[in-house]
Amino acid sequence: MTSTSNTNVSVKHRSKRVTDGKVRRNIEIFILSAPAIILFCAFVILPIILGAYYGFYKWKGFGTPSKNGKFVGLQNYVTALSDPNFQAAILHTFEIVVCSLVIQAPLAILFALLLNQKFKGRALIRTLIFVPYVVSEVIVGTGWSLLLQKTGAVNQLLGKIGIEGPDWLADPKIAIWTLLLLISWKYIGFAVILMLAGMQSIPEELYEAARVDGAGFWQMQKSITLPLLAPTLRIWVFLSMIGSLQLFDLVYIIWGQYVSTTAGVSTMATYMVREGRGAGNYGYGSAVALIIFIISLIVALTYQRFVLSRDLDGALTEQKQAKKRAAKRAKEAQRLAEAAQ
Repeated sequence: MTSTSNTNVSVKHRSKRVTDGKVRRNIEIFILSAPAIILFCAFVILPIILGAYYGFYKWKGFGTPSKNGKFVGLQNYVTALSDPNFQAAILHTFEIVVCSLVIQAPLAILFALLLNQKFKGRALIRTLIFVPYVVSEVIVGTGWSLLLQKTGAVNQLLGKIGIEGPDWLADPKIAIWTLLLLISWKYIGFAVILMLAGMQSIPEELYEAARVDGAGFWQMQKSITLPLLAPTLRIWVFLSMIGSLQLFDLVYIIWGQYVSTTAGVSTMATYMVREGRGAGNYGYGSAVALIIFIISLIVALTYQRFVLSRDLDGALTEQKQAKKRAAKRAKEAQRLAEAAQ
């Protein structure tokens, strides 16, 4: 009887400690996450709400919309969605999203495979590939806009070998490819670094076993590297898509807010700045900004649902299995303690 009573008391004390531990953990999580939540609400959620509110007004940006603007309801949103220039900007943006992935992904994987091998000068090449990514967009845009002018250095070099250089920036048939080339040159370094990091996490024992079985270099990459690199590749695709949907600085610096439309390289962001701030209609610009946010959100959620879900499911499954193992160990410890009593 005494042993049973002691066991019950021990179980109650253990349950109380578990409950106190959960409460303490929840308090710690709240305290540590509160600053991030406050910043997120102040700089993300609040601007989205204000942008949606401003989008209901025709407003020049002075004072408050309710006093210095004119309430137009959903007219700004209807006008934006029915504007052929905005529709063209959306089309250009998604062309950039798709073509950037098609161009950069194979090159990034090939460069990463090369730089993952040991050879003299590997560190220097890694640095040179990554340098464009860390250079400011203003410097990149200004430099390339001068080089690619009709009378710029690139066309002068082509002229010396008897080739008449095209109008890289103004010709609608060439401008979009010029933009894709510049984007790939600037951002491929980030993709290469991510791929290299993913390759470094692949166990070397897998390659050694494949060599013993007689597998060649390309066969090992196809059967080992690419399948195990898939999670890293999926994350990079997600980051690349979100970045392309928000592309603004390079287009604005090189082509400007008006030439970008005639050259066929306008994006949703450049349209927003041109028709919003440039036209002095901040209400309309806010409406376009909200539309861009919704489009980006739909793309992100769709990609997460159908592509990233396998990685998230794997992580959750591993977490559940870890919890089950911990619960099993706790039950075993409790059983041993009761048996000892």
